[in-house]
Amino acid sequence: MSESFGTAAVVGAGTIGLSWAALFAGHGLTVRVTDPRPDLAEAIDNQLSVAAPQLAAQGLDVRGLADRVRLAADVTEAVRGADVVQENGPEDVAFKQELFATLVREAPAHALLLSSSSAIPATAFTGDLDDAGRVLIGHPFNPPHLVPLVEVVPGVRTGEEAVARAVEFYRSVGRTPVVERQEIPGFVGNRLQNALSREALYLVEQGVVSPADLDTIVRNSLGLRWSTVGPFLGAHLGGGPGGYRHMAEHIGPSMRRMWDGLGTPEQGPEQTEALIEAVEHAYGDRSYAELTEERDRKQLAVLSALRPHTPEENAR
Repeated sequence: MSESFGTAAVVGAGTIGLSWAALFAGHGLTVRVTDPRPDLAEAIDNQLSVAAPQLAAQGLDVRGLADRVRLAADVTEAVRGADVVQENGPEDVAFKQELFATLVREAPAHALLLSSSSAIPATAFTGDLDDAGRVLIGHPFNPPHLVPLVEVVPGVRTGEEAVARAVEFYRSVGRTPVVERQEIPGFVGNRLQNALSREALYLVEQGVVSPADLDTIVRNSLGLRWSTVGPFLGAHLGGGPGGYRHMAEHIGPSMRRMWDGLGTPEQGPEQTEALIEAVEHAYGDRSYAELTEERDRKQLAVLSALRPHTPEENAR
C-alpha cells in the first residue's frame, strides 16, 4: 500500500462497492462504507467471508480484515479524513451530480474522488462543481477484488495530478489501471462487451445457437485466446510470420465483408422473454452463490496462470 493512501471511503455498497471494500481492506487500508440499505452490516460480513480466501490466494494477509472495515452512518461520516473515495451509486446523471457536489464539499481537499460509473463520463456530472479537478472515473469489472482492470477516465476538468494519483492508487491495491484519454459513453471495456453481446443476442434470436452453446464457444476459443493475448496481439499472431500486416492484407477484406452481415437483435418483449427463458433453462438450476463461486474460482485459476513469474514479464 502506498503511504499516500491510508483511508478509503466506499460510497454505495452493492456488488461492486462491497467488492471494492474487501479489496481495499485486503491491502491494509482503513475502509469506511456507507449505503442506506438496512442490511449493510450483514452484507459486509458476507462479502468479507467470501472474499477473504480469494484475497489470501492472491498473496494478501487477511488477518484482521473485518477490523479494517467500518460502517458509516452517511456520506459525510464516510469521507471524513479519507484519502480516496470510490463512488458506486446508480447510473443516473442527476444522482451523481448531487452526490459529487456533496463529496467535493465534505471530503478533504487532497482526497481523490473516483466513480465506478459503467457508462457515464465524468464530464456529464461535474460541470457545475467548484472543484472538478480531482474527480474522474475508475471503472472496474465485476468483481473488482478479482478482476484486475480499472479504466481510468479523466473528465475535461480533471487535473493531470489526479490522473497520476489515481493510477498510483489502483496499482497500490494490485489493480491494472489503463488511462483512456477520450471520454466516450461506456468507455472501452463495456463497448467491446456490448459489441460481442449484440451479436450473441442476434445469433440466439435467429436460432443459430443456444445461450449455453454460445457460452461454450466463447469459453473454448475467444475467451481462452483473449485472456492471454487480447484481440490485437491475437490477430498479429494469427497472421503467422507476416503478422498483423499479413492478416490485414489477406484476411481483412473478407472480415470487412462479414461486418456488413453482423446482425441487430430485435429484443422486443417476445424475443426478450424467449431469451430469458433460454438462459434460465441453461443455468437456472443452480443458485447465484454457486455460480459466482465457480466463476471466481476459475478466474483465480486463470489469474494465477497469467501472473508474471520474472521481472522482465512484470515490466511489460
